[in-house]
Amino acid sequence: MAPKIKFKKAGYTPKKLLSIYKALITPRLIEEKMLILLRQGKISKWFSGIGQEAISVGATLALKADEYILPMHRNLGVFTTRNIPLNKLFAQFQGKLSGFTQGRDRSFHFGTNEHHIVGMISHLGPQLAVADGIALADLLSKEKKTTLVFTGDGGASEGDFHEALNVAAVWNLPVIFMIENNGYGLSTPSSQQFKFKNFIDKGPGYGIEAHQIDGNNVLEVHATIERLARQLRRSPRPVIVEAMTFRMRGHEEASGTKYVPKDLMEFWATKDPIENYENYLLSQGILTDEVRDQYKQQIKQQIEEGLELAYAEPIPKANTTKELKDVYAPYTQTVVAPSSPATTEKRMVDAISDGLRQSMEKYEDLIFMGQDIADYGGVFKVSEGFLQQFGPERVRNTPICESALFGMGLGLSIKGRKSVVEMQFADFVTSGFNQVVNNLAKAHYRWGQNADVVVRMPTGAGVAAGPYHSQSNEAWFFHTPGLVLVYPSNPYDAKGLLTAAIENPNPVLYFEHKRMYRSVSDSIPNSYYTVEIGKAAQVTEGNDVSIITYGMGVHWAKEAANQFPEVTFDIIDLRTLIPWDKQAVEASIKRTGRVLILHEDTLTGGIGAEISAYISEHCFMHLDAPIMRVASLDTPVPFVSSLENNFLPNARLKEKLQSLLDF
Repeated sequence: MAPKIKFKKAGYTPKKLLSIYKALITPRLIEEKMLILLRQGKISKWFSGIGQEAISVGATLALKADEYILPMHRNLGVFTTRNIPLNKLFAQFQGKLSGFTQGRDRSFHFGTNEHHIVGMISHLGPQLAVADGIALADLLSKEKKTTLVFTGDGGASEGDFHEALNVAAVWNLPVIFMIENNGYGLSTPSSQQFKFKNFIDKGPGYGIEAHQIDGNNVLEVHATIERLARQLRRSPRPVIVEAMTFRMRGHEEASGTKYVPKDLMEFWATKDPIENYENYLLSQGILTDEVRDQYKQQIKQQIEEGLELAYAEPIPKANTTKELKDVYAPYTQTVVAPSSPATTEKRMVDAISDGLRQSMEKYEDLIFMGQDIADYGGVFKVSEGFLQQFGPERVRNTPICESALFGMGLGLSIKGRKSVVEMQFADFVTSGFNQVVNNLAKAHYRWGQNADVVVRMPTGAGVAAGPYHSQSNEAWFFHTPGLVLVYPSNPYDAKGLLTAAIENPNPVLYFEHKRMYRSVSDSIPNSYYTVEIGKAAQVTEGNDVSIITYGMGVHWAKEAANQFPEVTFDIIDLRTLIPWDKQAVEASIKRTGRVLILHEDTLTGGIGAEISAYISEHCFMHLDAPIMRVASLDTPVPFVSSLENNFLPNARLKEKLQSLLDF
């Protein structure tokens, strides 16, 4: 049968053409087997790439083995072409321990640095910025490499697509953005996804070179990506490649394809990438029926052998200790004492700046990213002078793109680099929330990749900044395993906890209260030092009432305590919210028998509720009165000072303490 696709074999030896054929039929043969296993109930779900194999295989063959590829759930050909052992791949699909996620995630939601692959998460768009981070690391290390990341026409509707392309364009990152345009996002046709005609039309708007290729023509895919990758290694920049193709099966098998017009299915069936390439090789005398059958038999045998090994492995038994341990990358902090007794009186903002500057001096690969942090020095002037000291490669002004920033932080981590990301205000983290709670927080638990990222979060009210520049949002992240949360209340801890956060290989959210920036000063060491993460501080010691607090609450507690001269207060500054110091809290309650939990965040669902529950469960026998909480009102943060003062908890703190003492 004559092929319906025009192939150009110029520059390809017969041996190379046959190796491409073998790589091309491998994912198809695996898929055919997987569909049988799905019907037999031996795997739970399957996202088919039948009809799209030429893109994955052609692109992967075009790159060097040590160049990263970020595929999606329809790119089986990436994994097979990178020679991942089939038994490990099948163990992954079955949730076995030898799989890449050890039963913690399914199908293609995994990465492997050994094979230079970073899998997706279900949200479709976040991997685009991760590719930017990997490419940025290569660019800074002067490695002549390119990174290739996949997305679909549906996933390209997400904001992550825009942010990643925009940053890549501004920074000339060597990323190939491969858009597999198969005409549908699940059942939604392109006409309901976007108004433009082609994705290559987007290129000029971003200032990005764009190419459209026949995604079913494996030689065209291979030649195009090979040529572009070679160019990007020499002249770093991003490019868009729109691969026109079609998905011949449902989004996943349960969804079917009834929504696709019959004539459309019939047309694309004639453009099957494997059938056409096979017919072409046969017509050229490069492939024979005998060799074809031999290849297929060899691959089928490898599939059966891989399945046999995967089936022989038992389903993993739950080990609670291991599950909890693997949430975080292994790390034991060694507290660093100041190397010199010399100190200087510094405001909190200066202490933070000091800690960040000395960390950048210590870690030459550390990248600092954020809006207006370079020439301007940041909106709070934390990084004033950093550009002159460390240069524009390490102090990087970014577009307004919170989600991309966090994704790039993970990409830099994959390449072994640390990063600090500054939010202008903690409130703005919502624009990148998914990256923080689903990518940074879960990466190590899922596939063993740590996210060595510190996010600086200027937080808190009391500065008449209103609902969108004053929120205390630490509780949003307190619920997310995999994150570390620190919240200093004074300049000494501010510097020492920031340096400790940067040392820590796990994702750390570092909250710094805006009102304390220039209103709180202390004499702090000039040299580098760290403060223990997870260790609370004893602010005052007493026998009558425990006040458990953090951040601005520490100062409110001290002020309130002065109003009760006959009472001794045990004030505990948590300093770290994840992990919080349970031993310090328990010891305090044993001393006093009365406890008040104070925080600036709103009352309902605040961190104080969890601490209260823990005390009720573990310290009830030591209590002489009910646990009491004081927090901000359950409203947004108001702007006018009279309303804001009423919102904050310190106005109600004395009354609550009196109630506790009177009980």
